Amino acid sequence: MSSDTVVIIPTYNEAHNVQRLIDTVMNLQPHVDVLFIDDGSPDGTADLIKEKMTVFHNRIFLIEREGKLGLGTAYVRGFEYALKNGYTYICEMDADFSHDPNDLPRLVESVKSGEADLAIGSRYIKGISIVNWPLRRLILSYCANLYARIITGIPVMDTTAGFKCIHRNVLDTIDLKKIRSNGYAFQIEIHFRAWKAGFNLKEVSIIFKEREEGVSKMSKSIVREAIWRVWSLKFRSLIGKL
Repeated sequence: MSSDTVVIIPTYNEAHNVQRLIDTVMNLQPHVDVLFIDDGSPDGTADLIKEKMTVFHNRIFLIEREGKLGLGTAYVRGFEYALKNGYTYICEMDADFSHDPNDLPRLVESVKSGEADLAIGSRYIKGISIVNWPLRRLILSYCANLYARIITGIPVMDTTAGFKCIHRNVLDTIDLKKIRSNGYAFQIEIHFRAWKAGFNLKEVSIIFKEREEGVSKMSKSIVREAIWRVWSLKFRSLIGKL
């Protein structure tokens, strides 16, 4: 541990992006550590991370899992690691450069300054800030966020955002073992639980760019999970069993 901040990055077949991403993140100021959670990438992603670990000693960490176990479980595993190892500021970011690593300091500063307990890199807080998405996917994402916001009542425009900084107090308070979402619904659930626990959520405008290398992990099962999960969260909240 060389910093009070760690960035958790789940990976699956990100060989085209991961070493360039590491070089970019390692040059950020102030310094952050990075924890990769790799789900047995057959393209050698983990081996490329290990190469960089020999260059950036004690700043890059890797947890290897057998098989594709999902986004939600990857982040929960990363949260547990971060809490155990004493990090105060815990970030989420994708590995494909759809999230600009240069936006990380702004998210971290929003939490460090006390403006927020959870700072969300938002694609929708200032209109629509998405580049190179087909219209169909853009409409699907926007409507999904509207749907989640209406049902849950969350005061967040980008409920499915996967780029954020979280103060450890949030993760210490919400029960990670109760989290069941494993796709993009995971992001809705984290925001909902943090909000219901009384923490301050703040959206920080970012520009989201469609990946240039690799393949999107979006699937119909991920969409279906998000549709029913928001109702489950709302109902459990109403009966006091969140």
